[in-house]
Amino acid sequence: MQYDDFIDRVQQRAGLDSQEGAVRAVRATLETLGERLSRMETRQLAAQLPNQLRAHFHAKPESQIFPLEEFFKRVSARASVRQSEAAEQARAVIGVLREAVSAGEIEDVRIELAPEYDTLFGEEP
Repeated sequence: MQYDDFIDRVQQRAGLDSQEGAVRAVRATLETLGERLSRMETRQLAAQLPNQLRAHFHAKPESQIFPLEEFFKRVSARASVRQSEAAEQARAVIGVLREAVSAGEIEDVRIELAPEYDTLFGEEP
């Protein structure tokens, strides 16, 4: 999937008024996801994304373990939106991410996350 398609789909799914809002949501979600995943998993996920999206995954020494609520708080702070909006936007980003990368890669990502993160992927825990 191309970068512009990814952003457009997030904008549509999240019901955002602007492309800039979608870019903020994508950046905030991917940066936070990158903090939560192992370095190896982050690299593997990023390898399947356009270069502009890869830049949102920062190199870090090790993954941080934090609950889903903290994930949404971090997205909220990065995107400068309320936590309820951040949760909605993060779900939209993850939904498009599921379309952009292989099913096997998404499964690898989910294995690293606690079961409570299932709601991020649109499923009940």
